[in-house]
Amino acid sequence: MCRKVFVDVLAKQDKNGQLTPLEVTWEDGRKFEIDRITDVRHAASMAAGGTGIRYTCSILGKSTFLFLDDKKWFMEAKK
Repeated sequence: MCRKVFVDVLAKQDKNGQLTPLEVTWEDGRKFEIDRITDVRHAASMAAGGTGIRYTCSILGKSTFLFLDDKKWFMEAKK
């Protein structure tokens, strides 16, 4: 089972409204640069609950999900 971890995100929004996350700050203060985004879609977090825009990101060479749910960013973490 996973838990929902709310994170701070540094993002860029272009003149067309396209939102691109660039960096994630984890709950302990560590910052992680997003290497690349491979997919963006409306989806649910099956592990932690919640729905929204799901960004499939590469961080430190690992694929992970970053969600934007009602103006709040979250990630999944194992309990």
